[in-house]
Amino acid sequence: MRRSIGFGVVALGAIVLASACGGQGEPAGEMKTVTQSIDPGKAQSVAVTLEMNAGELKVEGGAAKLMDATFRFNVPSWEPKIDYADGDRGTLHVTQAGSSNSFGNSTNDWNVRLSDTVPMAVSASIGAGEATLNLGAMNLQRVEVKQGAGEMTLDLRGTPKRSFDVQVNGGVGEAHIHVPRAVGIVATAKGGLGEVSVSGLEKRGDTWINPGHEQDAITIRLDVKGGVGQINIDAE
Repeated sequence: MRRSIGFGVVALGAIVLASACGGQGEPAGEMKTVTQSIDPGKAQSVAVTLEMNAGELKVEGGAAKLMDATFRFNVPSWEPKIDYADGDRGTLHVTQAGSSNSFGNSTNDWNVRLSDTVPMAVSASIGAGEATLNLGAMNLQRVEVKQGAGEMTLDLRGTPKRSFDVQVNGGVGEAHIHVPRAVGIVATAKGGLGEVSVSGLEKRGDTWINPGHEQDAITIRLDVKGGVGQINIDAE
């Protein structure tokens, strides 16, 4: 069953109206905070897609349900659209509506908590801004991150429940990736026009591995492709 999720909206502060001016974009206005919780329903596993054009994205585990999220924004068309379909393999899409263009002091903050227990594939895309993804406590099946312009931190430290693949496509900015030392790691990284710094792993040919864990039953396979900027991979 597929359903689009509506929001309860809490308005904060007075409306700020931008005066007419040249250029394109939507004026920043009344700050709004929306919260949403999604129950997994019948889903035995879920594919989660998060798409933000611009702003600050924070994702972590610890949700009481499938997702508990809070969104703050002051450009009306940026109110996120949420669509969830359950079934044996559920799909959850959280998408920023509207254009990323605005003028005035615009705010777009997403704070998303996801379940630690439901098996989950997570795909996150951010066009411009900052993304912090603390996913190490979750029951991960796959992770994909697409970074536009800005800074991204992906933290996978924890005790993974199975082997899984991680794909990171960097853009313009800096990427920090943390992986656990207690499991097998096989990492490849190409920096594009930037540099790649790897700590805590051993270079073997074109890959980095976690020495002493080559035969572990659980392995994280990490593939990073950078754009313009620094890529930092740390095993801790």
